[in-house]
Amino acid sequence: MAEYKIQKIFQQNWEAFCASSAPFPVQEKAAHAIINCKTGSLGFSVSRCQDCGHIEIHNNSCRNRNCPNCQAVQNEIWVDQRREEVIDSPYFHVVFTLPHELNPLLYCNQTLLYSLFHKCCSQTLLDLSQNPKYLGAVPGIIQVLHTWNQELSYHVHMHCIVSGGGLTKNRQVKTSKGTFFIPVRVLREKFKGKYLSLLEEYYRCGKLLFSASCEKLRNPYEWKEFKDLLYGKDWCPFIKETFRGFGNALEYLGRYTHKIAISNSRILSVTDSETTFSARAKNPGGHRRQISLKNEEFIRRFLMHVLPHGFQRIRYYGFLNNRMKSKNLKLIFKLQGYQRFKRRYQDLSIAELLKAVWNFDIRVCPECGCMNMKHLGRVYAKPR
Repeated sequence: MAEYKIQKIFQQNWEAFCASSAPFPVQEKAAHAIINCKTGSLGFSVSRCQDCGHIEIHNNSCRNRNCPNCQAVQNEIWVDQRREEVIDSPYFHVVFTLPHELNPLLYCNQTLLYSLFHKCCSQTLLDLSQNPKYLGAVPGIIQVLHTWNQELSYHVHMHCIVSGGGLTKNRQVKTSKGTFFIPVRVLREKFKGKYLSLLEEYYRCGKLLFSASCEKLRNPYEWKEFKDLLYGKDWCPFIKETFRGFGNALEYLGRYTHKIAISNSRILSVTDSETTFSARAKNPGGHRRQISLKNEEFIRRFLMHVLPHGFQRIRYYGFLNNRMKSKNLKLIFKLQGYQRFKRRYQDLSIAELLKAVWNFDIRVCPECGCMNMKHLGRVYAKPR
């Protein structure tokens, strides 16, 4: 298990962390999943070679969405499913970021304010896209919520992949010319106004909770000062990437969908007291940085990014909204005259997917080399 460095950190330091902290139930569940993943305590599957009799035991993974050891297969399946939804148009990667002054309020109202963030990003993009002055059509939007930066600090932002084409009111297809069709200035003001207006509504309706770090905001005067501060901030969305090829937009998005706060590959070393990991340079073209944290502090930062139970981090809007997606795509492909991409891995078993993507064949016996390993069964166990 040496390669699972994050698991090692949790296994060695979880009890010490709990002695000084009180994690939420969903954080505790994620931690126990990471600790037990692929250790055998969650069960295992057994295969035997029909030629030489060699037996292989593979420990079950936890399949928790916060576990760094369980995302690769799910990510490949998700990207493959999205391939057949790509239309013939440019695609754009838009990022919205909330001001750090909102962090204490966000953290104690995660479900409510993360959902508001999703709503305001999608409504901003849809409202402006449908304006004839810009695109004049309803695009397809995929949004992915992230809550971290390279240091694992709390940094709430939304990655949005937006199609540069969509359906007009009279059900025709219209596409942009290859540059992003909404001025960033207009995008910024629309988004800021929408988010703060709805946040004010939540405040007046008594929907917001206030932790000790933002307790003073209960006072209407302090709230007004806080809101004025937020209105004065530069909420600067930006266009991170423009894709003129059709499929590379989704391959690119695959980096973001099932990504967790930090991967095992970024962990450089783990000692009894400290974890060191790499981070991108703060300035473009600079050297990568090394960051060292006490193990308990690493766990605290990691758990900040465990989302509330059942919260949907990935959401779909515009012509990709779940209710009308099939109907909309069928019409678009008919109007465009073709569907450029189809799924590659549909109906493949996990064994076939592993072979197709990673060229790893679980049917090959590691002892004799014959392709005759047969799955005998799986034993399940509940997490501790």
